[in-house]
Amino acid sequence: MKIRSSNSKTLHTAAFTLIEIVITLTIIAILAGGSMMMYSSLIDTAKDSRVDADMDKIALALLSYEGRTLRVPTTEQGLQALVEKPTIEPIPDNYRPFMEELPKDPWGQPYKYRFPAQKSKKPYDIWTLGADGQDGTEDDLGNWKKTAAK
Repeated sequence: MKIRSSNSKTLHTAAFTLIEIVITLTIIAILAGGSMMMYSSLIDTAKDSRVDADMDKIALALLSYEGRTLRVPTTEQGLQALVEKPTIEPIPDNYRPFMEELPKDPWGQPYKYRFPAQKSKKPYDIWTLGADGQDGTEDDLGNWKKTAAK
C-alpha cells in the first residue's frame, strides 16, 4: 500500500480572488444603476402620456356637456359638473352625466379647471399641478402645454 504525501504534488484549488469579486460586483452595480435610470425615465414618460389621455377624455366630456347645455361649466361648477348636476347657477335644464367619475392625475390629485381660459387657446384651462403639487411651477401640465412637446 502506497501512501501519498501532500508534498509530492501541489494541489490547485479553484477560487476567485478578491479583485475578481470586486470587479464583478462593480460591473453589476453599474448595470443595475443604468437599468434604474432607464426605468425611471419610462415611468416619467408613462405619467406624461396618462396626463395627455386624461385631458383628452375630460376635453371630450366638456365638448359633450357644451353640446347638450350650450355652455361649458363655470369655474365654480368645476369638472364635477361632468359627473353630477350642478347646484350653482347656471343650472342646465337638460342635464345628464358625461363621466362616471373624474380621473385623478398620476400623483393622485384632482385635475384643475378654469373658465374662461387664461393660458389655453380653448375656452377653458385644464391642468395638473404635477409631481410637486404646487400651482404655478414649471412641472404643471395643462391643455396649453401638451406633454409630448416637452
